[in-house]
Amino acid sequence: MLSGKTVLVGITGGIAAYKICELIRMFKRVNANVRVVCTPNALNFVTKLTLQNLSQNEVGVEEFNIPDFKPEHISYADEADVMVIAPATANTISKLASGICDNLLTSVACAFHKPVIIAPAMNCNMWQNPIIQENLKNLKTYGYTILEPESGFLACGYQGQGRLCALEKIFDATVKKLSTKKILTGKKIIITAGGTIEDIDPVRYISNYSSGKMGIALADTAYELGSDVELVTTVPAKKPYVVTKVKSAFEMKNAVMEHFSDADCVIMAAAVADYHVKEKSAQKIKKTNDDEITLTLVKNPDILKSLCELKTHQTVVGFCAESENLLENAKEKISKKGCDYLIANDISRKDIGFSSDYNEVTILSSAGVVKELEKADKYTIARQIFEEIYG
Repeated sequence: MLSGKTVLVGITGGIAAYKICELIRMFKRVNANVRVVCTPNALNFVTKLTLQNLSQNEVGVEEFNIPDFKPEHISYADEADVMVIAPATANTISKLASGICDNLLTSVACAFHKPVIIAPAMNCNMWQNPIIQENLKNLKTYGYTILEPESGFLACGYQGQGRLCALEKIFDATVKKLSTKKILTGKKIIITAGGTIEDIDPVRYISNYSSGKMGIALADTAYELGSDVELVTTVPAKKPYVVTKVKSAFEMKNAVMEHFSDADCVIMAAAVADYHVKEKSAQKIKKTNDDEITLTLVKNPDILKSLCELKTHQTVVGFCAESENLLENAKEKISKKGCDYLIANDISRKDIGFSSDYNEVTILSSAGVVKELEKADKYTIARQIFEEIYG
């Protein structure tokens, strides 16, 4: 899958830089064209001559070395199919997260609009620093792939997480990025995420435990597969695609309906509250001497059913969160709603329920096909869902 592809390897100033010589050899063995960009400090750990011999290409270090009147950072960014930054130091990670371009590597990364894989390596205390973790979190939201370091004995003498991950893991991640079929190119997909919030008064509300992780995983995956994505979410999300922040079921319905006619697919992964308070108080409801308080609840709009009634060319996918009789309830729901697909998941299990990074679902189609997806991380589940619908 790498034959004929150009892999841009970015090396920063960490002791693990010497390991990247073997990574370059791995890429070359499968006939990849390897370009190398180093920070000046990286050359304290590995020589430019070594990297040039292994990659069989000139190694970029100086930002303003501009041959043939081509800005070098743009030239590197345009020519490569994927960028791998390994090892990535805390310093470079923080620069990337802040958009700082003070050397050739960070300038190239800023201009790079294709997949970027980052393999950090550093002292375990640096890795655990909340600032570094926040920067990594931000890079993930921008679409970067982060390969976390492994635990073990570190060059600084510490024992802990900070060692560069296995080179095979970096290699496999690179292959995966370049072998991904853009099966959603040309599609516009609307995805909802999170649990809606229905106000009781300015202080209190009715909601649920949905974290929005499954919906966000679906949106990220759809974007990676080439789709034009709009995420309608109740939880904050900084993404490279369109994000519409909403709160209540009515707001979510309005946001989805606004662009429904232009959409090819809508996936209702959000946990929409079934009811809202009939008379929301404008002021905080004060505690009284009564032991009870009565709230009158009114049904919220059934967004999924409304979409199914209005659809013309759109594929409508619903979600079914059940705590018992999963398959029976799912079959009843897909029949009542009229959606094309229904994703059923068991929320009673703590290992795959709300807020978990993992899921295990059953996909039901309107044609009566039932397919079970084994437990996996939510991004893997998201990819399998799209492969089932569009594969």
